[in-house]
Parts: sequence; C-alpha cells; structure tokens
Amino acid sequence: MARVALVTGGTRGIGRAISEGLKEAGYTVAASYAGNDEAAAAFKEETGIDVYKFDVGNFDACAAAIAQIKADHDAIEVLVNNAGITRDKPLHKMEKAHWDAVINTNLNGLFNMCRNVIDDMRGAGFGRIISISSINGQKGQFGQTNYAAAKAGDLGFTKALALETASKGITVNAIAPGYIATEMVMAVPEDVLNNVIIPQIPVGRLGQPEEIARCVTFLASDDAGLITGSTLTANGGQYMV
Repeated sequence: MARVALVTGGTRGIGRAISEGLKEAGYTVAASYAGNDEAAAAFKEETGIDVYKFDVGNFDACAAAIAQIKADHDAIEVLVNNAGITRDKPLHKMEKAHWDAVINTNLNGLFNMCRNVIDDMRGAGFGRIISISSINGQKGQFGQTNYAAAKAGDLGFTKALALETASKGITVNAIAPGYIATEMVMAVPEDVLNNVIIPQIPVGRLGQPEEIARCVTFLASDDAGLITGSTLTANGGQYMV
C-alpha cells in the first residue's frame, strides 16, 4: 500500500509542485488549503489529488482534518509543513495582528500539525516530517521580523523534534528555499527581478518549485533515513550557512 503524504498549502506554488512530485513518486497525497475554493477545485480536477480545507493555525481544525484524511486513506506517514503567509511591515509600523497571524500560521502551525500526527508515526515506527522554512529565517529580511522569527523558529523546532523521534524511525528535516519562481515572486516588477534580486544569487537565476519538490521527495524516501535534524538550503548560493 502506498504511503500517505499530507502537504499543507499543497494546491498552489511550491506546495503544488511538492504534491505533484510526491504523487509521481508513488505516494497517496492529500493537499490542504486555507481559502481559495476555486483554485483548490481546479487543482483536484487537474491532478486527482484530494484536497482538504482547514486552517493550520487552528489546533482543533488540524485534528479534525487529519482524522478525516486517516478515514479516507490511512494514517499520515509523510507530513510536509508548507503552508505559510506574509504580513510584511517594518517593526515600527507592524500591528500586533500582523505579528500574530504570521506566527500562528508559520510556527504554531508546525506544532498543530506535528502534534496531531506524531502518535501514529511513533506507533508505526516510521515517519517523515519535512518543513518548508526560508532563507529569511536564516539571514533575516527587512520588513519581516514576524516571518523571519517564525521561519527561524521552524528550524529550532525541527532540530528538537528530530532528537525526540530519531529512535522511533521518524526523521524531521527542514528545507530553506531562496527566491523561487512562484506566482508571488513573478509578480515583482521585471526590472526589480533582473537588477536587484537575481544579481544577489550566484547561480544567476531563480529556483523552480520543482527543485524544492525534488528535495522533499528525497527527504521523504527510505534513502534519506540517516538524515534528521538537518536543514537543506536551496538558494543558489545566495546565503551559505
């Protein structure tokens, strides 16, 4: 029987590429989304991947959705924490609501999801947890104290949970993408992309969502069983840790 993988924020951008990559690799994939019903319906029709609408920042909603996925398919063996939001403002202009929203989705969401799958993984003696962090959680970014704090927190969470679960056959890793050619990044004016952003990237180009998806597929595989507590940095050399 195919292993069940859940990708949060899995219907658009990097998440869509991850969902499609895992399906191509033979997993039974479930993809979550938070708000765009039309896009999610189109995604399901195009890919055949089941979609589930819930807010990763709501613990009870996560528990209910995970129970439904387990009933529809089986226990989740691969969890990809990809859902994320931005609310960019310099700190002196940031409202508390901007801080709370980003921390709740991008950091609390990891606890909510992991806490609701970890018992099944421990019982099965196998699990893969992969969280999508960011280059900005490693180096910081102007106007993103909330986002950078959350994404840096994801890395600390990953290391601590890896220590707790290593003896149970569960690996916990993170991926820190740089600038990836998603819809959001491609909406940046072309002159800014070409003259400001891309010159910062030594390989001279944006990453592609499929490149991040291939990182996920590897970390989810049996071949990656020795790798845990690690951060795979995929940024074209823009920032080296």
